[in-house]
Amino acid sequence: MSAPLIIINFKVYNEGFGQNAHRIAAAAEEVSEESGVRIGVAPNFMEIHPMSNHFRIPVYAQHVDGVAPGASTGHILAGAVRAAGAFGTLINHSERRLTLADIEAAVEAAQAARLETVVCTNNAPTSAAAASFAPDYIAIEPPKLIGTGVSVSRADPDIIEGSVQAVHAVNPEVKVLTGAGISTGEDVKIALDLGTSGVLLASGVVKAGDPAKVLRDLVSLI
Repeated sequence: MSAPLIIINFKVYNEGFGQNAHRIAAAAEEVSEESGVRIGVAPNFMEIHPMSNHFRIPVYAQHVDGVAPGASTGHILAGAVRAAGAFGTLINHSERRLTLADIEAAVEAAQAARLETVVCTNNAPTSAAAASFAPDYIAIEPPKLIGTGVSVSRADPDIIEGSVQAVHAVNPEVKVLTGAGISTGEDVKIALDLGTSGVLLASGVVKAGDPAKVLRDLVSLI
């Protein structure tokens, strides 16, 4: 079995820019090397190139569009993200919601650019639909719990188990992450015990005074 994956989404928090963003990435790299757990970061787009050059951990874009090169002002090209050094990308985060057709196009564009794909979903039926596009990961995140500090692995374990079953019924090769409120090592352990391959989280690490301390706790029971 591959090592669990933790992805830290920097969103556009003030704490996730510039020097502090690199401090978080450095902590992620240090804890990843100590623990053997894969830890990736999803910074704002301006940080993708410098982070991919300064750190050995995987760097993810927060979004890509399913558009081809050409007259598409303001869109995010998967190929451009890859050229900047990204290893993978989030798609359809709850704060950047897409239609199913747009999700499919974004996954195809990301795969063509050789990016690892993490499609975010909010329930089991959507997870199953997204699994039909064969992304690398589905990340289940009930929007009502995002940023609350209330872990989905504790508050709504059924949605995790149901999503894992729904995804694997469609495509057993697609791995499942869970997010929303994940903040402790116990949250991560519960998520893994429910059949997931890791977690997607944000503020618990990005806003922490000591990101390395938080990350060490997150991997402590793996």
